[in-house]
Amino acid sequence: MLLTSSPSKHNAMLGRSIPHPKSSRFDEADDDNDFPTPPAKRIKHESVAGSPSKQSPRKRWIKDEVPDSEADSDSEEIEEHPRDRRTDLETALPPIQTDKEAIQRYEETRAAEQAELDLQGRVEGRKWMRGKSSIYVDAFNLALDKVLEEESHLFDEAEHTVFSTWRELSYEAQYLYVRLFLRKTSSWHRIQKLGYHSDTADLATAIEDLQLARDLPSSSSAEADEHPGESEAPEGTTLAIDFSLADKSEDCIKDLEEASSLLLLDELKALAKDAKVQGKNKKELLRAFRRTSGKQTGLGFSSFKRSDTEGSVVSTGSGLVDEDDRESTPSRPENRDVYWVNKIMAETGPCIRLSLPTLKLFERVHLVFYRSTEWTEKSLTTIILARIARWNFPEYIVSRSANIFASRTLLLEFEASLRTQFRVDNVLEFNGTPTRETLDDVLDVFEEVYPRWKVLLAEEQQKEDSIYSTGEGAYLRRLSPAWVYTRIVHKGAYVLAKFKKHLREHEVLCELLQQRLFHTSRRGDWYQRKALLEEHYMHLHLPSPADCKDVESKKKHWKRVALRTCEEGLQDQLTHLIFHHDLQKRTMKIEKQLKVPKRLQHDFQHVLLTKAAERNFKGIRIERLPSHNSSRRNSEQNVTTTTTPKPDRRGAKTIWLDPHPTPIIDAETGEETIPENECSVEEMCLSNYRALGFKGYHSESGILRTLFAYLFTDILFLYIPNVFQTEFQTCPLDLHTDAFYPSRISEVNARLNGISNGEAAALIRDVWQIHAERKTCIIGLDWAFQLEDLLEIAGAWRPEALSTVMRVLVQEYGQRGGGVPDLFLWKARGIKDEDGDGEEASGEVMFAEVKSENDRLSDTQRMWIDVLSGAGVRVELCHAIAQEVRVQ
Repeated sequence: MLLTSSPSKHNAMLGRSIPHPKSSRFDEADDDNDFPTPPAKRIKHESVAGSPSKQSPRKRWIKDEVPDSEADSDSEEIEEHPRDRRTDLETALPPIQTDKEAIQRYEETRAAEQAELDLQGRVEGRKWMRGKSSIYVDAFNLALDKVLEEESHLFDEAEHTVFSTWRELSYEAQYLYVRLFLRKTSSWHRIQKLGYHSDTADLATAIEDLQLARDLPSSSSAEADEHPGESEAPEGTTLAIDFSLADKSEDCIKDLEEASSLLLLDELKALAKDAKVQGKNKKELLRAFRRTSGKQTGLGFSSFKRSDTEGSVVSTGSGLVDEDDRESTPSRPENRDVYWVNKIMAETGPCIRLSLPTLKLFERVHLVFYRSTEWTEKSLTTIILARIARWNFPEYIVSRSANIFASRTLLLEFEASLRTQFRVDNVLEFNGTPTRETLDDVLDVFEEVYPRWKVLLAEEQQKEDSIYSTGEGAYLRRLSPAWVYTRIVHKGAYVLAKFKKHLREHEVLCELLQQRLFHTSRRGDWYQRKALLEEHYMHLHLPSPADCKDVESKKKHWKRVALRTCEEGLQDQLTHLIFHHDLQKRTMKIEKQLKVPKRLQHDFQHVLLTKAAERNFKGIRIERLPSHNSSRRNSEQNVTTTTTPKPDRRGAKTIWLDPHPTPIIDAETGEETIPENECSVEEMCLSNYRALGFKGYHSESGILRTLFAYLFTDILFLYIPNVFQTEFQTCPLDLHTDAFYPSRISEVNARLNGISNGEAAALIRDVWQIHAERKTCIIGLDWAFQLEDLLEIAGAWRPEALSTVMRVLVQEYGQRGGGVPDLFLWKARGIKDEDGDGEEASGEVMFAEVKSENDRLSDTQRMWIDVLSGAGVRVELCHAIAQEVRVQ
C-alpha cells in the first residue's frame, strides 16, 4: 500500500530505526507501573529576556477565530514547516528543481515534433509537444510499460484489461487522470474548477471517458486469500465485475458528511448561517452543521418529493397514502440531510474522484517500478528531470531485478502486511498512550503474524544459503512481507514487556537475534533487552543448573548469562556502534555484582564517554528592533545600551560582531582600520577559535559527509543487484537503509581497517584525481572543500578515531545526518622547530557545538558528542555570551 501525499510516514519501510519513546520505558525494568501515563502537557521552559530560544522546526499554533480565506481552513492546526518527504529514488538523485516553472521551462525548451518517436524515444530524446505529450503522462506510461515488460506475471487478466483500456484512452483523458493522480487522490474535485484547459481542449469528453463503466473478465487469481493479521482486504480496493477510472459525484455522494466536506470556508459560513449554527473554525462548523441537520426534521417541505426522503413509507394496511393525510401518516419523520445534500451539490456542481480499485492498482504498479513503499507528487518526474540536469554521474552498473516479487501472492501479501503494520503503529505510536484493550489487539495481531513470519524466515534463509551471492538479497528483502512482519514481531515483544510476559518476550528476542536478515539495525536493542531480562527475571522462569540450590545462586547464574549476552552484542558486527555504550555499561555493572576479579573484568576506559569540555566566548551582539511595525515608543529606542533588551521575536538568528576582523589598509595612506563586520554566532565563535590557532569550517555534517564520500566512493558504487535503477543516481538506493552495511560488510570492514592504518589521505587524493575535473555528483561530496584542507584534516585526525566515526556513518547514514556539532576545527601536523630539526608535531581535530544562552543539547547532538568523545576526538560545548548588546 503506497503512501499518499500526506506527511504521515507510518507505511514507509525505509529501514529507518524507530527508537522506543522514553515514556514506554522499553529498556528498563519497571515492576511498579504497568502502563505509565505521560504528563498531559509538555513542560514549557521560559527563556530569559534577551536570549533567543530555539524554535521547534515544526511549530504549530491554534487559530482562535475563523479565517476569511479558505487557505487555512481545513484544520485548526496549521503546519508552518511541512515535513520534507522524499522517496528512495529521490534521495539517490542530485538536487533537482521540480517546481512548475522548471517543468514548464523544460517543456518549452525541449518541445519538438514527435511524429515518429515512440514513448521511449520521447523520454530519452527529451521531446514533448504541448497538447499531444506531457512529461507527466510519459513518465506515468514509462513506469507502466517497464513493469509490464519485465513483471507482467504480477497482474491477473482483469488487471491487464484495465491496462489495455488505459492505453486506448485519448491523450487528454490520460493527462487528466495523471494530474488527478498527483493530487489528493481520495478527494472529490469540482469539475468547474479543474483547469488544465491548455492541455485538454475537450475537458468534458476526457471526464466522460474516465467515468465510463467498462466490463471486466473474471479474475483467474485468488483475490480472497487471507493474510495474517488481516481477515480480508479493505472494501472497495479490489476490482469487481466492471470498473471505471473515475467516480461521478451524482452516483456516490448521498450523505451529508461527505457532501459537506466539499464546501469551501465561505460557502460553509453561508450555510451555517442559514442553519443557525456557530463554530470557531471549519472543523467545528462542520461538526455543528451535521449535528443540527440530524436533529431537525423536514416535514412539509415544499421543495421535497416524498420519494426523495426516508419518510415515504407505504402503509401496510392500505395501498397508497393520500397527500392530504400527509401530516397524520404514522411514518418516521426524516431529517433535513437530503435537503442540505441537494443544496450543497447545487453549489459545488458535478465533481470527479479517482475510482479506488483502479487507483490502488496503479499505486501497485508504482510500488513495483520504484521499489518503494511510498511516492510523492515528484516521483513521476524526478528521473526525466535528472536527464536534463547535465550533471556528471559516476560509472556503475544499472541493474533491475525482475523477480523482486516471486509471485503475485507475495506482492498482495506485502501490501496486506503494510496495512497490518499501520494498524499496529496506529495503536503504539500515533494515538497517545495505548490502553489494555488496544494492546490486546496488538498482541492478537502478533500471534497471528508469528507463525507466518517463521515460515518466511526459513524460506529467506534458504534463498540466502543457496541462491543469493553474499549480500545480493539485502535490498530485495525490504520488499518482502517478512521484513514488515519482523517489525511487527519487534513491536509484539514490546507489548509482551508491558504485560510482563517475560518468558515469552525472552523467547521472541532470542528468535529475533537468531535471524540475521531483517532489521539488523535493531540488534543492539534486542541484545540490551535480552540481557536485562536475563539479569532480573529469567531465574524465575527458566531452569538453572543443578548445583544452583537457592535463589541467590540462580540469580548469579543468570547474571552470568546476561554478561555473555552483552559480550555477544559487543562482538556482533551487525550491532551498531551507538548501542555499544549501553552494552558496556551493563557489562561493567554485572561484573561488579558478580565480584569478578579486576584482572578478569572488561576494560572500556579507552572508549568511556566523556562530557564535552565547555568554553565561553564573549562578544558584542546586535539587536535590531523593527521600526515599521513597532510602536512609537520602540521606534525612539534607536540607541546603544549595555542592558539586555527584550527580543522582538523568538527563534530569530542572532547577529554578532566579528571579534577578529581582517584589517582594511588604505592604499594611499597605508593606515589600518578595523571594520565592524556582522556575522552569525557560529562565525563569531569560529573567529575566536582561529585566533587560538585553529583552522575550521562551520559545516555541521558537511565535512563528515564529504570525507565519507571520498573514503567510500568505490564501495558506494559497488555492484549490488537492484540498488541502481537509473544512470542518474548519486548513491545506491539502499544507502539510507540498514541493508547497506550488511550487504557490503566485508568491503566496508576492509576499508575501515585501511583507514585505521592511515590510508585516508591516499584515498582522498585518488578520488580527487579521478572526479575533481568533472565535479562528479556523489552524495555528500562538497567540491567547495579544498584538497589541501582535506589532506591536512586526514593527517591531523588520528586514523583509528576517523575509522570509528566513519563506521557510525556507514551503519546508519540516513539517521546520523543531524546533530553533528556546528564547527569542525583542526590544527595541521607540522614541525616543531623552525629549522626543521625538531620532532614532528601531531595534528589535532576538534568539534565545537555552539550554544547561546539557555540553549540546550538535543538528543541527536548528545549522541554525536558521545560518539566523537568515545572515539577520542575532542569536543567542546562553546557558549556565546553577550558582554554587550547594541540595539539598532
